[in-house]
Amino acid sequence: MAAKIPQDFRTVIVAASVGNVIEWYDFYIFGSLAAVLSVKFFEQSNPVAALLSTIALFTAGFLIRPLGAFLFGWMGDRVGRKYTFLVTLTGMGLGTGAIGLIPTYADIGLTAAFLLFGMRMIQGLCLGGEYGGAITYVAEHVADEHRGYYTGWLQTSPTLGIVVSLAVIIATRTYFGNDVFNAWAWRVPFLVSFVLVAVAIYIRLQLQETPIFEEIKAKGQMTKNPWKEAFLSSNIKYILIACVVLIGQGVVWYSGQFWALYFLQQVSKVDPLTSAYIVGAALLLATPSLILYGWLSDKIGRKPVILGGMLLASLTYYPLYVWLGAVTQPGNINYPIAIFIIFILVNYVGMVYGPVGAFLAEFFPGRIRYTSVSVPYHIGNGWGGGLVPFITSASFAATGSIGYALLYPILVPAVCFVIAVIVMPETNKLSIWEPAKVRA
Repeated sequence: MAAKIPQDFRTVIVAASVGNVIEWYDFYIFGSLAAVLSVKFFEQSNPVAALLSTIALFTAGFLIRPLGAFLFGWMGDRVGRKYTFLVTLTGMGLGTGAIGLIPTYADIGLTAAFLLFGMRMIQGLCLGGEYGGAITYVAEHVADEHRGYYTGWLQTSPTLGIVVSLAVIIATRTYFGNDVFNAWAWRVPFLVSFVLVAVAIYIRLQLQETPIFEEIKAKGQMTKNPWKEAFLSSNIKYILIACVVLIGQGVVWYSGQFWALYFLQQVSKVDPLTSAYIVGAALLLATPSLILYGWLSDKIGRKPVILGGMLLASLTYYPLYVWLGAVTQPGNINYPIAIFIIFILVNYVGMVYGPVGAFLAEFFPGRIRYTSVSVPYHIGNGWGGGLVPFITSASFAATGSIGYALLYPILVPAVCFVIAVIVMPETNKLSIWEPAKVRA
C-alpha cells in the first residue's frame, strides 16, 4: 500500500483533537470537582469517607474503560474509524451533561449516588472507544517520518481537556462566587458539555474515513472478527507488550498531572481556586512538551523517549513532591516554584505520552488497529493510571506520609521500565502504509 497522504491532513488533526479535548474535558470535570461532588452525592457524617467514595467513582470510570475499548474497538475495525468515534463522542457528552441534572443526596438520598455512578460508567465506556479511534484516525492520515510529531499534537488533548475543565471551573466560581457555586452553580461545568459536544460532533461530521481503512475495505481485507484476530492469535504477544509500556506510561501520566491537583488540595490544603490556577498554568506551559517529545521520537526513536520518562519519574517523584509541599504551605505559597515543579512533572508526561500514540499505531496492523490500540491503552491508562488518584489519596489519608502515597507512582513505572527495556521494540522506522513491514 503506497502512502496517499491527504492534503488537508492538518484539518484532520485539528478536528480529531478538538473532539478529543472535549471528551477529556467531560471525563476530568468529574475529578476536578471531586470535593464538591462528595458533599452533594454522599452522606456527610464522615467527610473523608465521602471524598474517597467520590474518588472511587472517579476511579470506576477508569476501570471500565477497557470494556469500552473492547466493544468500540470491534466497531472501529468493522464499521470504520469515523463513525465509531462519533458514537463515543455523543455518548460522552450526554453522560457528562446529565450529571448536571441529577438531584443531590439531600433530594433523593442514596439514589443520587447510584445515578452518578451510572453516568460515570457511560463516560468510561465511551472514553474507552474514543482514544483508539482518534489516534488511529490521525496516524492513518500522516506520513511515517512525521507520525510522532503529528500524533503528538493529538496527545496534547487530554492535558488541554484538564486545562479547559479547570478554566470553566475558575470562570464559574469567579462569576457566581464560592457560596453560589457550592450551592448549585457546580452544575454549570457539566451542562456546558452539551454545547461543547454539539460543536465537536458538527466538526467531526465534516471528516472523511481514513485512506488506509478505505483501501483495506476496497481490497476486501477487513477482518471478520477483530476480537479473535487481536486476542486469540500471535497478536496477543504484542498486546501484552503494549500493556506493559502503557501501564508505566499511564501511571506517570496521572501521577504527574492529576495527582498534582489532588496533592495541592489534600496534602498542602490549598484552596480549590488557587490550586486550579497553579496546575492550570503549569499545564499550559508544559503542554508543548507532548509535541516536542513526539517530534524527538521521530528522530531518535519511540523507545528511548518513553522509557526515559518512566525512569526520570521513578527517580525524582519523591523529592519533587516533597519540594512542592514545602513551597505550598497555607498562607505562604511560592507560585513560580510551584508552577515550575508541576511543569517538570508534566514534562515527564510529555516524554511517556507524546510518542506513545505513534508507537501504538505502528505496532499493530491496519485491519485490527482500532481494537489493538484501544485495549492496551485503556488497560494501561484506565487500570494502571486510573488507580493513581485513589491509591495515592487513600494511602495519604491512612498514613499522612508522602512517601507511602508515592509508592505506587514510583514502583510501577520502575518495574515497567525494567520489563520494557527487554521486550519493547523500536517502531519509528516501520511503515503503516506497507502492512507487511509492520512489526517485522
